[in-house]
Amino acid sequence: MTTKELKTTLLNYCKEVVDKRFNKIKQTISDIEESLFEESKSSAGDKHETGRAMLQIDRENAGKQLQEIEKLQQLVRKIDINVKSDYARLGSLVYTNQATYFIGISIGVVIVGKTNYMCVALNSPIGQLLSGKKKGDSFVFNEKDYTIKSVV
Repeated sequence: MTTKELKTTLLNYCKEVVDKRFNKIKQTISDIEESLFEESKSSAGDKHETGRAMLQIDRENAGKQLQEIEKLQQLVRKIDINVKSDYARLGSLVYTNQATYFIGISIGVVIVGKTNYMCVALNSPIGQLLSGKKKGDSFVFNEKDYTIKSVV
């Protein structure tokens, strides 16, 4: 598999994860709104008011989650895997002596073929350490020494 194919596969996986989260939260909001509609048809009373208040809180929380997911969708759309760079940046594949990192969004380990790739966000602790680093650079993370073998 070429580097471009690998980066495309990893980016597509990131997109799938974000899209699944988006669809799940949209369904949650729809379910909450349906429950609110059903609550409004119920009789009045303290129990009814408490139920509506809880559903309103759930809807607000789901709305905040939706905003965060929409930000992730925007970020994923900005990732350009075709840009060639000798330093680690958004869209880079960074090979170290400890692991291989794809800088995109934080979704953890993705297995392609038989190899593990850590998908990390640029603003994550490891992403911040990787950012701007070049081949041969070193850093320490979680009391482990890392040396960058290559950046593609």
